[in-house]
Amino acid sequence: MLSEIPAEDADSFAQLALKGIPREYPNKPSNVMMDAQGVRSPRQMHPIFFGSFDWHSSVHGHWMLVRLLRTVPSVKSSKDIEALLNAQFTAEKVAAEVAYFQAEGNSSFERMYGWAWFLHLMSELRTWDDPRAEAWAKILTPLEKKLVKLTEGYLPRLTWPVRTGTHQDTSFALGMILDYARAVKNVELETLIISCSKEYFLKDTNYPVAYEPSGNDFFSSGLNEADLMRRVLSPNDFVTWLDAFFPTLKSDGSLGNLLTPTEVSDVTDGHLVHLAGLNFCRAWTFRGIANALPEDDARRTIMRKAADEHIQTGLKYVTSGHYEGEHWLATFAVYALQAG
Repeated sequence: MLSEIPAEDADSFAQLALKGIPREYPNKPSNVMMDAQGVRSPRQMHPIFFGSFDWHSSVHGHWMLVRLLRTVPSVKSSKDIEALLNAQFTAEKVAAEVAYFQAEGNSSFERMYGWAWFLHLMSELRTWDDPRAEAWAKILTPLEKKLVKLTEGYLPRLTWPVRTGTHQDTSFALGMILDYARAVKNVELETLIISCSKEYFLKDTNYPVAYEPSGNDFFSSGLNEADLMRRVLSPNDFVTWLDAFFPTLKSDGSLGNLLTPTEVSDVTDGHLVHLAGLNFCRAWTFRGIANALPEDDARRTIMRKAADEHIQTGLKYVTSGHYEGEHWLATFAVYALQAG
């Protein structure tokens, strides 16, 4: 849980975001330019989420600062966090972010990874009983409504899920957005995600654990899927589904390479350092899956032990001194440490 983060460590994580969020370059915009007018700087396109190398990393960096401010009130940088968020979250800047998604060619920007993290940020704000959170949520509401609408328009058109160890993985986004829908009591969105999740994944069996990881994964697509389905199915149905999905985990306690933490050969390579984040993804999914199983299920012990080992390995890379990992890894660390 997040209480495991000492105030000193929380401040170390916060400092990475406080430095990264206002840092415009280096930057990977990932935008579609429809004409010459589309040649703009990151700050011009995204007056809030222009820093931290890319839009989604900026978004989840903002979430991390809100989360730390909420749950580690003794964090040394609390005043700096509040000042930055007040400067970032303004009506004028939000209007520009919304306008970007409304422009031709931009409706699929950051679909669905960035959308999921933004809605996770909104869930954090809307479930925090604090006047600052209430004010920030109110300001960000137009972008929230836009991304919910885009999600509701996209999922009925997504015939097949995207299964990958990187940003486009469908199951990760569905799980995070489902949490958001339940937190804000958006029953229509919740129903849509549950329906799509069952359509995409309910019949899956014998996941090929030997095929993970790929060389630049920061997600386990298989574990993301299981972590989604424990949110979607009843406890009994989930146990039955998991038995068929990861059969060797039940039969002999094995799971291919998934139980072994991943090491990074070169922290200066922006793709190879993804493997540091994979440790955190595995940790939070292991914990989520374990918590959904009966108390006497032996798989709980296996996955909880693996989660602890993965977190310890991942933490070695968070403050490497290299921006390739430092612009995002602290967020994954916090998200993993707060997982049950």
